[in-house]
Amino acid sequence: MQSNIQWFPGHMAKAIRQFEENIKLVDIVFELVDARIPFTSINPEVSRISQGKPRLMILTKADLANPNLTQQWLTYFRQQGFAALAVDSKVNGVAKKIEKAAQDQLTSKLTSQSERGLERKSLKAICVGVPNVGKSTLLNQLVKRRSAPVGNRPGVTKGQQWLTGNGHLELLDTPGILWPKFQNQTIAEKLALTGAIRENSYHSDDVALYALCFFKAHNRTELINRYRLRDADLTLPDPDLLLTITANLGMRDDYERASDRIINDIRKGKLGRFTLDDPQDLDSNEN
Repeated sequence: MQSNIQWFPGHMAKAIRQFEENIKLVDIVFELVDARIPFTSINPEVSRISQGKPRLMILTKADLANPNLTQQWLTYFRQQGFAALAVDSKVNGVAKKIEKAAQDQLTSKLTSQSERGLERKSLKAICVGVPNVGKSTLLNQLVKRRSAPVGNRPGVTKGQQWLTGNGHLELLDTPGILWPKFQNQTIAEKLALTGAIRENSYHSDDVALYALCFFKAHNRTELINRYRLRDADLTLPDPDLLLTITANLGMRDDYERASDRIINDIRKGKLGRFTLDDPQDLDSNEN
């Protein structure tokens, strides 16, 4: 990638400090990761701050991800000792799955309270994840009302707020958090393609070129059909393929506009379900 993607504004540093202050108030951490990038969207700051607290890995946007790879990632996380589940936050029934998983993680604590004759208190959870991972959509399911602002862009949640779910669950929402420095630019490209980084922090053609390379290998038919390509077009170097798509879209040589279209099409699932992370690649030290 020609240009570096870096984004760590002041409000993220503040959010990390708030997370550090509030971690002692909760029983469990709901760590949301994007099912399309379940390894890349793990925030090392969350891992550092959450040490000693039970963590539930929630793979959001599972309806947009490759279902076979989602299952492989669930197996991976469980082998690492985490509770993990995949959700489509727009589907009813998600709240019960998450509440049960949280209770299962905290069984010993709940049993201890019961044995001591203590009245059962609400379980307190903090929800964390990268920007645009779908926290607000999930929280709206958990509390059964439109109490959290929802938007398909990073940075919708501006501050922290406690929300009360049905049953015995209290949730602390947090703004999306990125970490200060990406280990490599592939991580940045994946985060940018899936919407975790603001558009003014990267060049759309760089991200589109990364996407074309991936989709040529994994969603070839969808790529051809969406942009009226020929099989021979996919043998072109990626920059030439981008120019071909630009022309097919009627945008002449405005490849930046075409790049934005490609990125938006991918985010909306118009090129099919996909997962950019593969657990078999972990040994390659990509992340």
